[in-house]
Amino acid sequence: MSPLLVFTVIAVYFSILVLVSLLTSRKATSETFFRGNRSSPWFLVAFGMIGASISGVTFISVPGDVGNIAFGYFQLVLGYIPGYMFIYLVLLPMYYKYDLISIYSFLGRRFGKVSYKTGSIFFLASQTMGASLRLFLAALVLQIAFFNAFGIPFIITVACTIALIWLYTFKGGIKTIVWTDTLQTMFMLTAMVLTIFSISKAMGYDFSGMVNAIVDSPQSKIFNWDWSSKQNFFKQFFSGAFIAIVMTGLDQNMMQKNLTCKTLRHAQKNMFWMSLSLIPVNLLFLSLGVLLYSYAASHGIAIPERSDELFPLIALKHFDWYVSLLFLLGITSAAFSSADSALTALTTSFCYDFLGFENKSEEIRKKQRVKVHLAFSLLMLIVIVVFKELNDSSVIQAVFTVAGYTYGPLLGLFFYGLFTKWRVYDKAVPFFAVASPLLTYLISFLAKKYGDYSFSYELLMLNGIIMFGLLGLSSVLKAEPVK
Repeated sequence: MSPLLVFTVIAVYFSILVLVSLLTSRKATSETFFRGNRSSPWFLVAFGMIGASISGVTFISVPGDVGNIAFGYFQLVLGYIPGYMFIYLVLLPMYYKYDLISIYSFLGRRFGKVSYKTGSIFFLASQTMGASLRLFLAALVLQIAFFNAFGIPFIITVACTIALIWLYTFKGGIKTIVWTDTLQTMFMLTAMVLTIFSISKAMGYDFSGMVNAIVDSPQSKIFNWDWSSKQNFFKQFFSGAFIAIVMTGLDQNMMQKNLTCKTLRHAQKNMFWMSLSLIPVNLLFLSLGVLLYSYAASHGIAIPERSDELFPLIALKHFDWYVSLLFLLGITSAAFSSADSALTALTTSFCYDFLGFENKSEEIRKKQRVKVHLAFSLLMLIVIVVFKELNDSSVIQAVFTVAGYTYGPLLGLFFYGLFTKWRVYDKAVPFFAVASPLLTYLISFLAKKYGDYSFSYELLMLNGIIMFGLLGLSSVLKAEPVK
């Protein structure tokens, strides 16, 4: 695929997003940017959230990881369902009850100002790193497909991708994102399905032959009952439930979209249908992984050392231009549907949690909002460049590892606030929030060294339990139940 064709596709793609931004951001105010004027159709939000939940990490890492853990990732996906039901039944009603803009203001209502700020800081840290890692993959693909041809360094590629996101989100914010996410999800799913059929055709499969090849492959094995394995079903299932809770229900990025729905009932409909749709969508990504490894084996293609590079390698180097084009559209859509909303959520959280936007005029809000939006864009640029230099593992593993350490304190805080009636020693909460991931790391290290046990995604649960316990100790000091 020629660099000129790549440039044309990317130019047309972002022209469409900018056009949508112009249409949705007319007469935009801070209410539009942060809450979408509470007018988003629930079905539109639900469809768009599929792309935001999947991201470029799933698009590339999940098919590549099939060579390492077969369909083991699907155990995690099954755990998402009870996690999303918890959001449906517990978190969404609470958020709508208090009419929240930043969901971390719940911690202020429940515990105090210091707990509120602590929760927001941990979200900002986790979301900045997580969104940057997701966007890293899109920048890497664009580097291979276009920028390398002109000798342009990776840092410029990253700067361009972030600048494009800033361009179509800085004015309309969440209202624009609800619509652009819908388009990007459509592009991503279309690209994935057509890519699967293109690879199947190249392998000589009809539809039934493709299905049989996937089912009969040893890489389609789902369940692992070995307790010592990181891929044990129970570890993966329960980790999936809590990952769904923290990375959707306790995440300003995902919840901000839900909170643009007109009513609680609409938001719950969105959550219900979005959660069900993730099962077939993830099965398609895993099936694509089997086909990619089968194609590589039959054509003598060496498997890259990093599994993340398999899909880009085959799509860009071993197929006709139209498959490369589909791949490029898919990864761009998947990555940007996640990163654009993350940037808006970071801006929202910082503006409301630290700048006190409730008490400022619209003129001041607009000026500060633009500056904050730009500052987080630059921060994401720095994180991506540093990650490229230091990391050599699967990006999806890195994303969930980061989430395990940074979302654990949030999990403990929210659960303690929801399921107990006791106050905490508010000023001690930041120390607990730092101690909890440190203790989690120490336990993980000792378990591996002396007990031959390797923690995986269940780090999140351990971290949350430790935080919950530390908060319980602080209640002994406070000894005052909520009235």
